[in-house]
Amino acid sequence: MTTPIIGPGTGDAVTGRARGAALVPCLAAGSTIKLFGLGGVGGIVARYGALFLASLGQPVRFVLADGDAFEPGNAGRMVFDTYANKAAVTRDELLGFLAGSTLTIAAIEEHVSASNIERLVHDGEIVVLAVDNHATRKLVTDYCAERLHDVCLISGGNDGIEERADGTLLRGTYGGAQVYVRRDGVDVTPSLSRYHAEIREPADRAPGELSCVEAAAGSAPQILFANLMTASAILNTLWLYLCDELHYSEVCFDIADGLMRPVKMRPG
Repeated sequence: MTTPIIGPGTGDAVTGRARGAALVPCLAAGSTIKLFGLGGVGGIVARYGALFLASLGQPVRFVLADGDAFEPGNAGRMVFDTYANKAAVTRDELLGFLAGSTLTIAAIEEHVSASNIERLVHDGEIVVLAVDNHATRKLVTDYCAERLHDVCLISGGNDGIEERADGTLLRGTYGGAQVYVRRDGVDVTPSLSRYHAEIREPADRAPGELSCVEAAAGSAPQILFANLMTASAILNTLWLYLCDELHYSEVCFDIADGLMRPVKMRPG
C-alpha cells in the first residue's frame, strides 16, 4: 500500500515517497502564513517558524495573532520581556534580529472569532492554530471547509495536568498536530473535526466568550516540554507540507512514552 503525499504543489494527494532524495521546502514569493495563539506552544512556533521562513529567502508575510497580554504567571513556559500584548511583543522581538531578511512580520492584537474570521483568514494562506480551546478549532476548520477553496490549516495542542470527570488523571504528556488541506474546493485531508467529536462538539468556549472570572481562572497546568513537542510537531508538519512530502493528516506523541507517530485514519 502506497503512502499519500500532500503539499502545496499537488492538486491531490500523490503517491510514492522519495526516501533517497533530499527534502527541499519551497514557498512561493508573496505567501502568507498566519499563526493564531502566542502562548506556550505558539511562542515557540513563532520564533523557530520565523527563523525557518527567513531562511527560505523569499518575500513572505508571517502574521502573529493573539488577543491576550503576557502576565507574571506565564513566565514558567513563555519567553517575553514586557507585560503587553503577546502578538505585539513577539513581533517586536523577532524584528530585532530578522530586520535584514526578506520576511515581513506583522501582529494582530485580536483573538480570531466569528465576528472577525472573514477579515483574518483568507484563501491561499497557510493558517496555524496554537490555541488552547476546541471552540476556536471548530470555528476555523468549519470556516475553511465552508468558505475557502485553497488553504492549509495546521493545528496542534497538548493535554494539561488535570483530573477528568471520570476520575482518571491526564499526565500532560500527550499531544499532537493535525493538518487540513483543501485544494480547488475539495478536501485533500480530513477537517480537524472529522474524527474528533471534542472539536465537532466543543465543551469549552473561545477566549472572547469567557467572563472575566472564567478568564482569570486560567487553564490546567502544562508541561513546558510537552509544549515544545507540540510546537515541533506543528513545524515538522509545515516543513513536510512545503517539501511536498506530507504523508499524514495527524500525528500524535507522548513524551513520557518517548513516542511520536502518524495516526491511521479509518476509511470513509
